[in-house]
Amino acid sequence: MERGRLFQRRRPCRFCVDKAVIDFKDVGLLKNFLTERGRIVPRRISGNCMRHQRELTIAIKRARHIALVSFAEER
Repeated sequence: MERGRLFQRRRPCRFCVDKAVIDFKDVGLLKNFLTERGRIVPRRISGNCMRHQRELTIAIKRARHIALVSFAEER
């Protein structure tokens, strides 16, 4: 038997499909792409395309800077 990796089909980018706009003021959307520890979810897990992952990262950092989203979890 041949031992190879199992590849799952990449899901399409949520923002490409819905033509949604990424806005740093939309805290509910941004929190979907943060872990419970406050880290940004990587592209391979979130399923975003490269362009939208970069836009999302910039939006999260802007929201953190003006204190809409916390930098880390509250203990």
